[in-house]
Amino acid sequence: MTVSTRVGLSVLAAALSLLKACSSSGSGGSSATRDHTAQTAQTAQTAQRYLAIAVPANKELDTSFDALDDHDDDLVASADLLRRIAATERQFDHDLLALRLPGTLGATASALVQVNEARANLTDDARSAASLDSLHRYEFELDALNAPVEDEVRLLRNELGLPPPDND
Repeated sequence: MTVSTRVGLSVLAAALSLLKACSSSGSGGSSATRDHTAQTAQTAQTAQRYLAIAVPANKELDTSFDALDDHDDDLVASADLLRRIAATERQFDHDLLALRLPGTLGATASALVQVNEARANLTDDARSAASLDSLHRYEFELDALNAPVEDEVRLLRNELGLPPPDND
């Protein structure tokens, strides 16, 4: 056997040994790659579960707020719409907490529920307004509570890899 043949066989043996070592870690790449892929898939599933509750709630809120604008001169109709809005917000909060999101997702969801419940409580208070003037005074406070809710929604959606809420 010539020197070049022996070197060639040694290189071939080393390459086969390296190939065997790489393949023994399992097919589909490294453990880190598989973990990242699994985490990405889990986040996508969680995002879909979130959207399953957020999209219908947002549609109900949009409909109710549009109707509230249309009936801003009717105290009884406004009170009923405010009841629907608060109920929708609370149902969303309940459903969101039921997702039992892990880690930072769970912390963000809890923060969202906290600010959303504050808005729902104020919405309930607005329902009891004795006059249209009194009801309209609540609008400023409710508008002020929209920003923290929207901030938490944006943060949660970002953590879930979703676009901002306007893109639903």
